[in-house]
Amino acid sequence: QVHLQESGPGLVKPSQTLSLTCAVSGDSITTKYYAWNWIRQPPGKGLEWVGVIAYDGTTYYSPSLKSRTSISRDTSKNQFSLQLSSVTPEDTAKYYCARGRDINYSNYNGEFDYWGQGTQVTVSS
Repeated sequence: QVHLQESGPGLVKPSQTLSLTCAVSGDSITTKYYAWNWIRQPPGKGLEWVGVIAYDGTTYYSPSLKSRTSISRDTSKNQFSLQLSSVTPEDTAKYYCARGRDINYSNYNGEFDYWGQGTQVTVSS
């Protein structure tokens, strides 16, 4: 069974960098052909895909967030992280990590099969 757990500060000041880590157990983040995603949900709004790091370390980001988003991984700890710089109150959301298929997987369907419970991040001074 795959478990994902988000962690990081729940409060970030405007202009600072939001940093979150997703710890993964039950599967290696280097297993073909999976990808490891960050998704967020602002209060009262729908889910927004933030970005992903694939099993081989390739990253992709939402076009609207690309300029200030970085996803990295630590394979020795089997975890991956999100850094979102220059945050504003519009970045306030519940942030989730989730497993999906790599886009190049032959049966890619864009779905996420395992999710973390999510962690609330508030951007406020």
